Amino acid sequence: MRRATDWLQSRARLTPHKLALVEVETGLRLTYEQFNVRAGRLAGYLQQHGVVRGDRVALLAPNSTSYLELLFACAKIGALFVPLNYRFSTPELAYVLNDCAPKVLVYFEPYANLAHDLAARVPVPLLLEQQGYERIVSCADGAAAIPVEVELEDPWAIIYTGGTTGQAKGVVLSHRAILWNSINTVLSWGLTEQDVTPVYMPMFHTGGLNALTTPVLYAGGTVVVGRDLTPAAVLEVLERERCTIALFVPTVYHSLVTSPEFTAAQFTTMHTFLSGAAPCPLSIYEAFWAKGLAFKEGYGLTEAGPNNFYIHPERAKQKIGSVGVPMFHNQIRIVDEQGLDVGTDVTGEVWIQGPHVFTGYWNKPESTAETLVDGWLRTGDLARRDADGCHFIVGRKKDMIITGGENVYPLEVEHILEQHPAVSEVAVVGLPDTKWGEAVTAVLVLRPGVSVSPEQLKEYCTDKLAGYKIPKQFLFVRDLPKTSVGKIDKKSIVHLSTHNETA
Repeated sequence: MRRATDWLQSRARLTPHKLALVEVETGLRLTYEQFNVRAGRLAGYLQQHGVVRGDRVALLAPNSTSYLELLFACAKIGALFVPLNYRFSTPELAYVLNDCAPKVLVYFEPYANLAHDLAARVPVPLLLEQQGYERIVSCADGAAAIPVEVELEDPWAIIYTGGTTGQAKGVVLSHRAILWNSINTVLSWGLTEQDVTPVYMPMFHTGGLNALTTPVLYAGGTVVVGRDLTPAAVLEVLERERCTIALFVPTVYHSLVTSPEFTAAQFTTMHTFLSGAAPCPLSIYEAFWAKGLAFKEGYGLTEAGPNNFYIHPERAKQKIGSVGVPMFHNQIRIVDEQGLDVGTDVTGEVWIQGPHVFTGYWNKPESTAETLVDGWLRTGDLARRDADGCHFIVGRKKDMIITGGENVYPLEVEHILEQHPAVSEVAVVGLPDTKWGEAVTAVLVLRPGVSVSPEQLKEYCTDKLAGYKIPKQFLFVRDLPKTSVGKIDKKSIVHLSTHNETA
């Protein structure tokens, strides 16, 4: 086994005085040397309080440098970093804590009450609040971390994503996977220490933590962590911090290009805008192209990278919607139901292989065995490849909905709505939406002689589902279309709803 390198320490050695992190809301600015020192202090504290190689350290916080400080603190001592999705409901978060059993839960405002509620449900040996955290990273007299032998295949992080049954699944990312996603991205996308990237995507997601953040740090660039997604605030940060490359979801791009500030916005240093998590409307492409800026889409998933493709900005204009060609160290196959490679312009399932692929699902060996087969990650996503080798993502084998960059699994929402006394049958689908990419939509058959309003159904879901999982619209029908074997035909529902025939 090969030993993992503490590459934050390596970067601090190479460029100690280079600006590494900026926290927009607090004004915190850290060089690589300062960043490494703070991560080292956290590592020492965790060791002093019984955290050993293989233990989990969870974080419940809004976007902040704490995500990266704890990520690299865990790397130094062989612990596993578990960022928690603060958009999950309390029962959902309790399930995650039960599943990963963290030794420590670090929490920041405004989630103190939630953290204590969770700790009352799921015992956690050590709770660390924001003030205590700040004292630790600022204290020069803290205990130094004792070096730990960490292997490349050792797990470094567990990132929870929704499962097809509605239960969250913990995606285990090894030191090898995170390192090689960074190497691959730096090589394939041409990142350098001159790059500055803003991070507004939630950092409990792989998109916020690993898409550009860790690769830019690996290259020696600067990461600007922000929370305020109002167009004026985002555009001001892009210019003030001299950002060069940015990743947002289509929902954010929609708000940016339709804002009054966008017309007058200056993008003095920006060279590339990337969109991910959902299909992006052509109008957004055109808004950035009109300003002479590169704009393109990507494809990724928590289990692989998330970065898998590269497309040159000029080719992105010629092949709108394409994610391009496989990155330097990635292998991509498009296969049929028998696992055989399909031909040009034939739709099939995306299979991925490479050093950036995940280890497996935490505590879920059966799900792991279904997803990782003979060294290939079966994504469940559908794509086609044209004669030039460019890939186009065309759909999902499963019914997952991507709304505003968040994954929603219909079965989970259906299970909640089915328990409402007025509901007889329900199907949850994603309908095209210019703002959200897809809008979570519930199509319902009510029980005879009863009625319920959309507002009442939304209120019913409020304490049972994360906000983004609650349907944006409720459509009431007499019957749901069925297949020949009696299953609800969601394809027909989407077709009818899109053409305004479901009423």
